[in-house]
Amino acid sequence: MLIRRFDGPQAYALILQQMRDFVDQRRRSGDDQSDQADECWLLEHQPVFTQGINGQPEHLLDAGNIPLVQSDRGGQITYHGPGQLICYLLLDLRRQGIGVKGLVTALEQAVIDLLAGYGVAGERRQGAPGIYVANAKIAALGLRIRHGCSYHGLSLNLDMDLEPFSRINPCGYQGLAVTQLAELVEGSTPTMDQVGEQLMQHLTRLLSA
Repeated sequence: MLIRRFDGPQAYALILQQMRDFVDQRRRSGDDQSDQADECWLLEHQPVFTQGINGQPEHLLDAGNIPLVQSDRGGQITYHGPGQLICYLLLDLRRQGIGVKGLVTALEQAVIDLLAGYGVAGERRQGAPGIYVANAKIAALGLRIRHGCSYHGLSLNLDMDLEPFSRINPCGYQGLAVTQLAELVEGSTPTMDQVGEQLMQHLTRLLSA
Protein backbone atom coordinates (compact mmCIF):
# COMPACT_ATOMS: atom_id res chain seq x y z
CA MET A 1 0.00 0.00 0.00
CA LEU A 2 1.40 3.39 -0.99
CA ILE A 3 1.25 5.95 1.84
CA ARG A 4 0.95 9.60 0.88
CA ARG A 5 1.43 12.35 3.43
CA PHE A 6 0.15 15.86 2.72
CA ASP A 7 1.95 18.87 4.17
CA GLY A 8 -0.20 21.43 5.97
CA PRO A 9 -3.99 21.54 6.40
CA GLN A 10 -5.79 20.69 3.14
CA ALA A 11 -9.04 22.03 1.69
CA TYR A 12 -11.72 19.35 2.05
CA ALA A 13 -13.37 19.94 -1.34
CA LEU A 14 -10.03 19.62 -3.15
CA ILE A 15 -9.11 16.33 -1.46
CA LEU A 16 -12.62 14.98 -2.06
CA GLN A 17 -12.30 15.64 -5.79
CA GLN A 18 -8.85 14.05 -5.86
CA MET A 19 -10.25 10.89 -4.24
CA ARG A 20 -13.06 10.72 -6.78
CA ASP A 21 -10.59 11.20 -9.62
CA PHE A 22 -8.40 8.41 -8.23
CA VAL A 23 -11.32 5.96 -8.16
CA ASP A 24 -12.55 7.02 -11.62
CA GLN A 25 -9.07 6.48 -13.06
CA ARG A 26 -9.14 2.95 -11.72
CA ARG A 27 -12.46 2.39 -13.44
CA ARG A 28 -11.18 3.73 -16.77
CA SER A 29 -8.20 1.42 -16.56
CA GLY A 30 -10.49 -1.60 -16.89
CA ASP A 31 -10.36 -4.91 -15.12
CA ASP A 32 -6.57 -5.24 -15.01
CA GLN A 33 -5.66 -3.20 -11.96
CA SER A 34 -2.61 -5.23 -10.95
CA ASP A 35 -0.30 -2.24 -11.40
CA GLN A 36 -2.50 0.21 -9.50
CA ALA A 37 -1.39 0.18 -5.91
CA ASP A 38 -3.86 0.86 -3.14
CA GLU A 39 -3.16 4.12 -1.35
CA CYS A 40 -3.56 5.60 2.10
CA TRP A 41 -3.64 9.38 2.42
CA LEU A 42 -2.63 10.89 5.76
CA LEU A 43 -3.43 14.56 6.24
CA GLU A 44 -5.13 17.33 8.19
CA HIS A 45 -8.01 19.45 6.93
CA GLN A 46 -8.63 23.14 7.11
CA PRO A 47 -11.61 23.87 9.42
CA VAL A 48 -14.77 22.46 7.82
CA PHE A 49 -18.08 20.83 8.64
CA THR A 50 -18.95 17.93 6.35
CA GLN A 51 -22.39 16.45 5.82
CA GLY A 52 -22.80 12.83 4.71
CA ILE A 53 -25.19 11.69 1.99
CA ASN A 54 -27.87 10.79 4.54
CA GLY A 55 -27.14 13.80 6.72
CA GLN A 56 -29.94 15.93 8.13
CA PRO A 57 -29.40 19.71 8.10
CA GLU A 58 -30.87 20.23 11.57
CA HIS A 59 -27.76 18.64 13.06
CA LEU A 60 -25.81 21.77 12.12
CA LEU A 61 -26.61 24.13 15.00
CA ASP A 62 -24.39 27.13 14.32
CA ALA A 63 -21.73 27.00 11.60
CA GLY A 64 -20.43 30.48 12.34
CA ASN A 65 -17.53 31.21 10.00
CA ILE A 66 -16.73 27.56 9.31
CA PRO A 67 -17.86 26.34 5.86
CA LEU A 68 -20.17 23.38 5.33
CA VAL A 69 -19.32 20.96 2.51
CA GLN A 70 -21.67 18.28 1.25
CA SER A 71 -19.80 14.99 1.10
CA ASP A 72 -20.58 11.66 -0.58
CA ARG A 73 -19.51 9.54 2.40
CA GLY A 74 -21.91 7.77 4.68
CA GLY A 75 -22.96 9.20 8.01
CA GLN A 76 -24.20 12.50 9.35
CA ILE A 77 -22.30 15.69 10.14
CA THR A 78 -18.84 16.02 11.64
CA TYR A 79 -16.04 18.54 12.00
CA HIS A 80 -12.50 18.41 10.62
CA GLY A 81 -9.70 20.79 11.53
CA PRO A 82 -5.98 21.14 12.25
CA GLY A 83 -4.73 18.76 14.94
CA GLN A 84 -6.97 15.94 13.73
CA LEU A 85 -5.42 13.01 11.84
CA ILE A 86 -7.30 12.07 8.67
CA CYS A 87 -6.70 8.63 7.16
CA TYR A 88 -8.29 8.06 3.76
CA LEU A 89 -8.12 4.51 2.41
CA LEU A 90 -8.35 4.08 -1.35
CA LEU A 91 -8.56 0.31 -1.65
CA ASP A 92 -9.63 -2.16 -4.31
CA LEU A 93 -11.87 -4.21 -2.03
CA ARG A 94 -12.24 -7.04 -4.54
CA ARG A 95 -8.49 -7.50 -4.71
CA GLN A 96 -8.25 -7.20 -0.93
CA GLY A 97 -10.96 -9.83 -0.54
CA ILE A 98 -12.71 -7.69 2.05
CA GLY A 99 -16.21 -6.25 2.31
CA VAL A 100 -17.43 -2.97 3.78
CA LYS A 101 -18.15 -4.52 7.17
CA GLY A 102 -14.67 -6.01 7.31
CA LEU A 103 -13.10 -2.69 6.37
CA VAL A 104 -15.05 -0.85 9.08
CA THR A 105 -14.01 -3.47 11.64
CA ALA A 106 -10.35 -3.12 10.62
CA LEU A 107 -10.46 0.69 10.86
CA GLU A 108 -12.05 0.59 14.29
CA GLN A 109 -9.69 -2.10 15.58
CA ALA A 110 -6.65 -0.18 14.33
CA VAL A 111 -7.72 2.83 16.42
CA ILE A 112 -8.45 0.64 19.46
CA ASP A 113 -5.02 -0.97 19.19
CA LEU A 114 -3.31 2.39 18.70
CA LEU A 115 -5.00 3.87 21.77
CA ALA A 116 -4.12 0.80 23.83
CA GLY A 117 -0.46 1.56 23.16
CA TYR A 118 -0.98 4.80 25.10
CA GLY A 119 -2.88 3.12 27.92
CA VAL A 120 -6.24 4.41 26.65
CA ALA A 121 -9.21 2.05 26.44
CA GLY A 122 -11.12 2.68 23.21
CA GLU A 123 -14.37 0.90 22.50
CA ARG A 124 -17.07 0.48 19.87
CA ARG A 125 -20.68 1.52 20.35
CA GLN A 126 -23.50 -0.53 18.87
CA GLY A 127 -25.13 1.20 15.91
CA ALA A 128 -22.76 4.19 16.03
CA PRO A 129 -19.57 3.60 14.00
CA GLY A 130 -16.45 5.12 15.46
CA ILE A 131 -14.39 4.74 18.61
CA TYR A 132 -15.27 6.07 22.05
CA VAL A 133 -13.36 6.61 25.29
CA ALA A 134 -15.56 6.73 28.39
CA ASN A 135 -18.60 7.60 26.21
CA ALA A 136 -16.82 10.44 24.42
CA LYS A 137 -16.06 10.07 20.72
CA ILE A 138 -12.42 10.22 19.67
CA ALA A 139 -12.58 8.81 16.13
CA ALA A 140 -15.24 9.03 13.41
CA LEU A 141 -15.69 6.80 10.37
CA GLY A 142 -17.26 7.44 6.99
CA LEU A 143 -16.82 5.47 3.76
CA ARG A 144 -17.93 5.42 0.15
CA ILE A 145 -17.64 2.47 -2.23
CA ARG A 146 -17.58 3.03 -6.01
CA HIS A 147 -16.72 0.43 -8.65
CA GLY A 148 -15.68 -1.94 -5.87
CA CYS A 149 -13.18 0.56 -4.47
CA SER A 150 -13.26 2.48 -1.20
CA TYR A 151 -12.48 6.06 -0.38
CA HIS A 152 -12.90 8.34 2.65
CA GLY A 153 -11.94 6.65 5.91
CA LEU A 154 -11.48 7.88 9.46
CA SER A 155 -10.63 10.94 11.53
CA LEU A 156 -8.83 10.71 14.85
CA ASN A 157 -8.74 13.65 17.26
CA LEU A 158 -5.18 14.24 18.46
CA ASP A 159 -4.58 17.80 19.68
CA MET A 160 -7.12 20.23 18.27
CA ASP A 161 -9.67 22.90 19.09
CA LEU A 162 -12.78 20.89 20.01
CA GLU A 163 -15.08 23.93 20.28
CA PRO A 164 -16.57 23.54 16.76
CA PHE A 165 -18.03 20.17 17.78
CA SER A 166 -20.35 22.11 20.12
CA ARG A 167 -21.89 23.76 17.04
CA ILE A 168 -23.22 20.43 15.72
CA ASN A 169 -24.83 17.23 16.86
CA PRO A 170 -21.73 15.13 16.19
CA CYS A 171 -22.55 12.26 13.84
CA GLY A 172 -26.23 13.04 14.44
CA TYR A 173 -26.21 12.57 18.22
CA GLN A 174 -27.40 15.48 20.35
CA GLY A 175 -25.08 16.24 23.23
CA LEU A 176 -22.47 13.67 22.23
CA ALA A 177 -19.21 14.36 24.06
CA VAL A 178 -15.99 14.53 22.03
CA THR A 179 -12.45 13.96 23.29
CA GLN A 180 -8.90 13.80 21.94
CA LEU A 181 -5.65 12.01 22.63
CA ALA A 182 -4.00 15.11 24.12
CA GLU A 183 -6.50 15.00 26.99
CA LEU A 184 -5.95 11.31 27.68
CA VAL A 185 -2.19 10.71 27.68
CA GLU A 186 0.32 11.68 30.32
CA GLY A 187 3.27 13.78 29.27
CA SER A 188 3.73 15.19 25.79
CA THR A 189 1.20 14.43 23.08
CA PRO A 190 2.60 12.30 20.24
CA THR A 191 3.05 14.07 16.93
CA MET A 192 0.84 13.71 13.88
CA ASP A 193 3.59 11.80 12.07
CA GLN A 194 4.10 9.42 14.98
CA VAL A 195 0.42 8.57 15.29
CA GLY A 196 0.03 8.29 11.52
CA GLU A 197 2.88 5.78 11.35
CA GLN A 198 1.47 3.76 14.25
CA LEU A 199 -2.00 3.74 12.72
CA MET A 200 -0.63 2.48 9.40
CA GLN A 201 1.26 -0.32 11.14
CA HIS A 202 -1.95 -1.53 12.74
CA LEU A 203 -3.99 -1.16 9.54
CA THR A 204 -1.42 -3.00 7.45
CA ARG A 205 -1.39 -5.87 9.94
CA LEU A 206 -5.18 -6.09 10.11
CA LEU A 207 -5.78 -5.82 6.37
CA SER A 208 -3.17 -8.44 5.55
CA ALA A 209 -4.43 -10.93 8.14
